[in-house]
Amino acid sequence: MYLLISILIFIAAVLLILIVLVQNSKGGGLASNFASSNQIMGVRKTTDFLEKATWTLSIAILVLCVAGAASIPRNNGQAESAIQERVEQTIDPNQVPQFPTEAPAIDEQDSDTE
Repeated sequence: MYLLISILIFIAAVLLILIVLVQNSKGGGLASNFASSNQIMGVRKTTDFLEKATWTLSIAILVLCVAGAASIPRNNGQAESAIQERVEQTIDPNQVPQFPTEAPAIDEQDSDTE
C-alpha cells in the first residue's frame, strides 16, 4: 500500500510541475496560445482549468502524503533498530575503569605444594 501511495505522489508531483510550468504569472502561458475566437476553450476557460488543476493536484499530494505517512511499514517493536542496539552496547570512554582493590586470596593448599 505504501508503494502504491508513493507512486501516486510521484505522478501527481510531475503533473503539478508540468501544469505550473505551462502557466504564466502575467496571464500568458498556455492561455495566450488559445486567443482565437473559434476555439472550444477560450482564454478564460484555459486559465480556469489550469488553476483548478493546480489546486486539485496540490490537495491530492497533501492527502496522499498524509495517507503515506499513516501507511509506512513498521516493525511493531519486535526488533529495535541497529543503531539503537549499537548505542546501548558501546562503552562510555569517560567511565573510570573498575580495578580490583584487594589482592587475590592465596590458597594455603597451593602454597604447600610448591
